[in-house]
Amino acid sequence: MTPLERLKEKVRNAFTTGEFILSSGAKSNYYFDCRLVTLDQEGSSLCAKTLLAEMRKVKVTAVGGMTLGADPLVSAIGLLAYQENVKLKLFYVRKEPKEHGTRRQIEGPPLQPDDRVAIVEDVVTSGRSALTACEAVKREFGSRIVGVFAILDRLEGGRAAIESAGYPLHCLFTVRDFPV
Repeated sequence: MTPLERLKEKVRNAFTTGEFILSSGAKSNYYFDCRLVTLDQEGSSLCAKTLLAEMRKVKVTAVGGMTLGADPLVSAIGLLAYQENVKLKLFYVRKEPKEHGTRRQIEGPPLQPDDRVAIVEDVVTSGRSALTACEAVKREFGSRIVGVFAILDRLEGGRAAIESAGYPLHCLFTVRDFPV
């Protein structure tokens, strides 16, 4: 079984039905709790392997995303990249800048305008959190966003929002890959 096939099993096991309010505010009768994947040792490793392979195709130099959903992905990708001798800057984007200390919205080493940035996301619904991260990176550093990389696209408008802002979206799976 390939890492992608095994990851698909993990994502399938993170699927549940019921009544849910998504972070986008939308109501849904199903939910993919991808934290059950990204906070699982094997799931974390599989996400890192598959996402880093995609990122290497576009020569990414920095990886980050919105805290809390992106945090395990950023860390796992960073560890694997280190083990494979791939140099990456890692960062987390807060919803809002801190009101104390450095007052930064982005935590991590400073990015440069020539950095090739990947924004990571567990699940894309509206695309709003990925776009917030992209905007913060552009505003604070002027770096080039080479894509948004996610585990799952719910196919609820996120792709259109992200791509209309000029960022390619790379998803390992869509909701169509799973029985909903």
